[in-house]
Amino acid sequence: MRLWLLLFCLSLSGCSSLLFYPEKGQPFTPSVVKLEFRDEFLTAADGTRLHAWWLPAKAGVAVKGTVLHLHGNGGNVASHLGGSWWLPAQGYQVLLLDYRGYGRSEGKPSLPEVYQDIDAAFAWLQESPQVQGKPLIVLGQSLGGALAVHYLAEHPQQRARLKALVLDGAPASYREVAQFTLSNAWLTWPLQVPLSWLVSNADSAIHAMPQLKGVPLLIYQSIDDPLVPLSSGVSLYQAARPPRVFQPTRGGHVQTFAEPVWREVMLLFLNDPQGFTGLRRSAEVPNPENPQ
Repeated sequence: MRLWLLLFCLSLSGCSSLLFYPEKGQPFTPSVVKLEFRDEFLTAADGTRLHAWWLPAKAGVAVKGTVLHLHGNGGNVASHLGGSWWLPAQGYQVLLLDYRGYGRSEGKPSLPEVYQDIDAAFAWLQESPQVQGKPLIVLGQSLGGALAVHYLAEHPQQRARLKALVLDGAPASYREVAQFTLSNAWLTWPLQVPLSWLVSNADSAIHAMPQLKGVPLLIYQSIDDPLVPLSSGVSLYQAARPPRVFQPTRGGHVQTFAEPVWREVMLLFLNDPQGFTGLRRSAEVPNPENPQ
């Protein structure tokens, strides 16, 4: 009886708790991998104070552009540094944002409030002197990719500023995120379908994707991803407008940039977002478990 009461309360909470799994604090900083960084504090429209890491381009390397890194639904900036630590050495400066409730950011994550956090990041980038005149790229991993797609569809002025959008393991629907989250615990596994249907799909990336006209898009999706199925990435690709590239990969969920070849693919894409076609043949997709 208590279990059903708990689940009923969950159903009344707006179900944002099924999408966001923040961790407070900051277990380490980019200095552990000898990266220069700076703590930045942003303010959302509702006054929520947000924390981000600014990773400048490596000293002596010409700045090619700025990447806004929007991470997934678990952990905080520290646990997602693996997605962008390599970019400063390649000439790309990075703003790695923690949504409200994550890391050192104030508040509690929920929809639609988290979109204010992304808006605050764009506002900071618009005012930051080191960003002016440089190409702007958004890297959205997992839930961060879904948030990015919806936000950009609703903000054409910010969309117009982008040179490119890169998605890595982004789910096509929020309901899909909730179902996979529920499937990971024995207590909620039997109820993953009914409970996940309590999550609204209205803001999901699959609905917003067709509106991203003119933004060159690179979609990474792992064949082996245990959380977001390959079909999700394919659906997003099919819903997108050209120019877009679908790049199948191998390995775990958002472990893409642990493999040097996928870092190189992103760099090649950013050099020519309009013309790059990706590694399309399956024989070109390395399997980290069976290195050649």
